[in-house]
Amino acid sequence: MEQKLQATNHKVQCSKFKVQSKKSSMLKKEVIGQQEVWNRLMEMVQENRIPHALMFCGPEGCGKLAMALAFASYLLGDSPMLNKWEHPDLHFTYPTIKTSDMGSDHTPVSDDFIKEWREMLLKDGPYVLIGEWMQKMGKSDADLNKQAIITAEESDALAKKLIMMSSQGGYKISLIWLPERMNQQSANKILKLLEEPPRQTLFLLVSEQPELLLETIRSRTQRIDFKKIATEDIEQALIERRALEPDMAHRIARIANGNWNAALEELNAGNEKRQHLDMFIMLMRLAYMRNIHDLKKWSEVVSTFGREKQKRMLDYFMHMLRESFMYNFRQAELSYMTQEEENFARNFARFINEANIIDISNLFEESKRFIGQNANPKIVFFDLALKIIVLLIRK
Repeated sequence: MEQKLQATNHKVQCSKFKVQSKKSSMLKKEVIGQQEVWNRLMEMVQENRIPHALMFCGPEGCGKLAMALAFASYLLGDSPMLNKWEHPDLHFTYPTIKTSDMGSDHTPVSDDFIKEWREMLLKDGPYVLIGEWMQKMGKSDADLNKQAIITAEESDALAKKLIMMSSQGGYKISLIWLPERMNQQSANKILKLLEEPPRQTLFLLVSEQPELLLETIRSRTQRIDFKKIATEDIEQALIERRALEPDMAHRIARIANGNWNAALEELNAGNEKRQHLDMFIMLMRLAYMRNIHDLKKWSEVVSTFGREKQKRMLDYFMHMLRESFMYNFRQAELSYMTQEEENFARNFARFINEANIIDISNLFEESKRFIGQNANPKIVFFDLALKIIVLLIRK
């Protein structure tokens, strides 16, 4: 009798998921490619073996958050509340900053920015960058110079939400975006939740740098790795969603190199990436000329950027370094540069070789780490500029 009852419950659960499939297929359309991952998630559902914590990992722009939202929506069923991301059993956690209008005794939590978060998902879609999120939260230029983190108070607030019973009788889902930005206290409290998860709770962690998480947190989640989006999937999405001609879609898809955000940047004529290219060109030209006076001015200019933007700029510098090195091989299929980038690389690439590429790359990585540790940006970038002078002449 007990076995029959268990079998019946299992059938009811599977049937429930089948009913939800209409809603899930609609939301799944927001995800570009990644069919393999979706199939794996559906297998978990069908076999009734969804773990209590999943961690989606992969490079920027591959659709981890889009997939987490689609999967959460699938599990929560067809509800009009999901149209505005206001479902009472879906709890969002994300990095926040203390804005200039907050009281001195207030520590920010996700609910302080839930209106901005929902508006961003509805207006801009589920392919979110931390820089864009900072812009949504910031109330002043000073706010944008701060680093976004997940606070211990946020972990406390989440624990209080999850201890409550599900309002709809199904899953409670905790979606944590960029958990690597938890401070130590927050990480320890989240670890406790993962060790003793509240009943009927699923944690969906969406991480770009899982290596920065506590090993004990990583060990308590089932990791799902995302690959870059296939070029043909990005190409098709550009044609269908942005009405691009096939030739243009193909070119942008190749440059994007599996990153939907990069593809969108290429469509934006005034994008940040072009500013990063200008700063890279200026740095390399001034370093080649050994113009220390103007390099000092350069470092003062970039030190005024917010820390998150400085880190994105250094990521871009690493991209240009790699692409310039590959340009030396003169094989078009190895190049992932825009026409502007290639125009600069045509003369610059010869200065990047096996004798200096590793050290320059390490220099950019080290500078990014220093910025993340709140080092003085003027000192960091001027030191970087002086070292580039020496490295560029290495043969």
